[in-house]
This record gives sequence, structure tokens and C-alpha cells, in this order.
Amino acid sequence: MSTLTKKRLFVGALLCTLVAYVGYLEIQHLHNEVALQADATHASVPDVAVVQPKPAPPTLSMTLPGNISAWYEAPIYAQVSGYVKMWYKDYGAPVKKGDVLAEINAPGLDAQYAQAKADLQVAQAKYGLATVTADRWRSMGKSQAVSGQSVSVQNANEQSARAALEAAQHNVDHYDALEKFKTIIAPFDGVVTARNISVGDYVAAGGGNLNANGTASELFTVADTHEMRLFVSVPEVFSYVLKPGLKARVTVPQYPNQVVTASFLTIAKGYDPNTRTAVTEFTIDNADQKLWPGTFASVALSAPAEGGVYTIPTGALVFEEKGMQVVTVDAQNKAHYKAITVGRMSDAYTEVDAGLSPQDRIINNPPADLLEGESVRLSVPEKGYLATADSQTDGDDDE
Repeated sequence: MSTLTKKRLFVGALLCTLVAYVGYLEIQHLHNEVALQADATHASVPDVAVVQPKPAPPTLSMTLPGNISAWYEAPIYAQVSGYVKMWYKDYGAPVKKGDVLAEINAPGLDAQYAQAKADLQVAQAKYGLATVTADRWRSMGKSQAVSGQSVSVQNANEQSARAALEAAQHNVDHYDALEKFKTIIAPFDGVVTARNISVGDYVAAGGGNLNANGTASELFTVADTHEMRLFVSVPEVFSYVLKPGLKARVTVPQYPNQVVTASFLTIAKGYDPNTRTAVTEFTIDNADQKLWPGTFASVALSAPAEGGVYTIPTGALVFEEKGMQVVTVDAQNKAHYKAITVGRMSDAYTEVDAGLSPQDRIINNPPADLLEGESVRLSVPEKGYLATADSQTDGDDDE
């Protein structure tokens, strides 16, 4: 075989190899385009996880903070100005109505009282003289010894003296009442929860004890603790269960393992616009005196739930200007927006009062750009993810 022939065969083989390689590249490119188109088609359909509404528990339960107050609580102020002579009841002392709590020295008041009694004696003397004089002039008037005008003047003097005597008597009565206020007494049976005075302190009438800053405070605080009042701010979504007969389970920090029962008393028929809560009052029997005024309480309320209420994950909610919505998936895996009415909400779950049925498939955390009628692809979430409270409980039981 000649050299020329060998060269031609080599060139032909090389060309065939080149053509085959180019064909392979073209086929590979076509395969890549098909794969890219398939990937693009797959990516255009969003993957979503769906949940179904679960019936709400038959009993509604809520634990709220509360504040325990005395049945009656009275801050006691001084009604006269003076200095504390002695106090007789300290913190925590049980008292009966009328028990002496403290005594006040009021030399200024004593001097005014003495002056009032002296003025009364003067008025009594003047009235006695005016009465004798008027009687004498009336006798002379009957015999025409004096003019009728003179008799009228003496009668007027007698009436004026009588009025002055009555005024002097009222003034004495006034200071006599103030003298009694020098003794500070308990207004009702109870316990002393505060004592803000010491012997020698100056107290001002109506203003209590003047402390080092010059501000007034009560002398004592007396509380009636035979029964306690419990105040709880209840959210408006739960207020419909607040009615006579409702009981609350109460625990306090100092007795964490003891539960006491509180009975519904009344509710403020109005909501605080800032918190959307209504102040609710309960009563607690405190015959054993274990509960103290000002105690923090943890209050557990429970009541039968309304029928037709479902729970869904809060992440499934879509907030729109026209109201709250969820996105449901139909049998053809098409997305549809659905208006709902929500009730109580928490970080994890929300109660839906209207707008859902148990068969609805709801997208949890729907994409923000998901359109009405758009196709979706259902994905299976990890165990425990996007599960309702009931399904999680069932799963725990299975384990």
C-alpha cells in the first residue's frame, strides 16, 4: 500500500471520528435541553404542605395572671394635726373594730377646745342676763311702764344671745369631735398590713404622716381578709363564658402545690381599649388566713367550647385587606383563596369560627406569590412538622 493511500485512509478515519464526535455533542445538547425544560416545568409548580382543620377541644382552657386583694382595705389618715404619742398595733396584728391603733398629742387642738368651752361659758352668761332683762321689760311693758318698742328691743337681745349660745355650743361639739380623733381606731375587724408612723412623728390633719420628703402617707392600713377578691383581666374572646357559677382554679407562688377555688362575682361590662380585656372579679374563701393581699395568682379558667370551631396552624393564615383568608387545594391540586372568621389566636394555632369544613386541605405557609387557581404539588412534611395538636398527641401515643 502506497504512502498516499495510507494518508487518505488516515484522513478519512479522522473525518469520521470528528463527525461522530460532533453528532454526539449535538445529541447531548438536545438531551440537556429536554432535561432543562423538564426541570423548569417542575420548578414552575410550587411544592406545598397541606393540613386539614381539626375540631377544637370540647373544653376551652386558659391560664391568666391575677391579683389577690383584701375583701376590705382601708388606709387610715389622721383627722387632727399633732405628734404621735404612742402606737399600739404593729404589722400583722389582728384587730377588732374599735381597737386603739395609736394616740396623737395635739396641744394646739387642746388649746382651741379650751377656748371654745370658755366662749360657751361667756355665751351662757350673756344669754342668762339677756333672759332676765327681757323678762323684766316684758313685765314692765304689761303695766305700760315702758314702751312697746323697748320691750321688742329686749326680746331681740334675748334671741341674739340664744343664737350666740347655740353657736358656742356647736363650736364646743366640733372640737369635742376632733378631740376623739386624737385616738386612732380600727374601722373594722381585720389585720394591720401597714404601719407608717413612729413615736414623735408629726402628722397632719387629713394628710397622714409627713415623711422625710415632706409627702403624706397613711398612718396604718387595715385589711379584712376573711374573704379575698381576685381580679383577672380576661381577653374579650373568652369573656362570653364569664357568668355566675363559673369556678376558677387558683395557685399562688407561696403554695405552688395547692389549688384553691375562686367563684365568679362580677365583671366590668366594658373592655380596656389598649388590652382588649375586661376586669373580672372572683371571691376566695380565706378562713385559714393563708392568702395575703397583693399576692400574685395564676388563674386557670375552663368552660365548654362552642361547636363548629376548628383549629389550624397560625402559619396558614393569609392577611388581606378584605379580611383573613386561607389557601385550600382542590381535587385537581389547584389553589383557591377562602375567607374565614378567626377566633382565639396563639403563636402556633388559631381557632376558626366559620368558613372551613373538615375536608378542606389547607396550605400551611403559602407562598406570597401564589395565585388563585394556580397548580401546586403536594409534599409530605417531616413527622411533627406542620402537624396539629391532636395529630402530635396521637403520634406521641403511638410511640
